[in-house]
Amino acid sequence: MSEMKTRPTGASVDAFLASVENAGRREDAATVLDMMNRVTGAAPIMWGDSLIGYGNYEYARADGSRHRFFLTGFSPRKANMVVYAMTGLKNHSDLLERLGPHRHSVSCLYIGRLKNIDLGVLEQIVASDLAAMKRLYPAHSL
Repeated sequence: MSEMKTRPTGASVDAFLASVENAGRREDAATVLDMMNRVTGAAPIMWGDSLIGYGNYEYARADGSRHRFFLTGFSPRKANMVVYAMTGLKNHSDLLERLGPHRHSVSCLYIGRLKNIDLGVLEQIVASDLAAMKRLYPAHSL
C-alpha cells in the first residue's frame, strides 16, 4: 500500500480542539464531536494535522494503489466547519435543502456556524452517509 500524506497521527483530539483559536468555532467543534461520537459509537482519531476521523476503510485507486481513509469525519477550519460525507453529498440533496446556510463540494460540507443550521438534519446526513459507507465497504473498521 503506498503512503498517503493524511493518515492517523496518534495526536490528541482534545488538545487539537483546545488549540482552535476562534471560540465560536471551538464551541461548534465540541458540538460536532459529541454528535459524531454518538452517531458512530467510535472514538475520534486525528488524521493529519487538522482532520478528526472515525473508523477507516480501504479503497483502491485506478492505478491499483490501495489506501485507507476515515469513514466519516470533520475539521474545524478557520473559515468553516467542514463535515466529510465520503459517499458524496449528491446522495443527500433532500436533506441539504433543509439544513440551512452551507456550501458543499463533492464530499465536503462547509458550515459557517452551527447556530444557523438544523443540527438534526446534519446528524441525519452523517448517519445516512455512514450507513452507506458501511454497506459499500463491509470490511470497514469502526
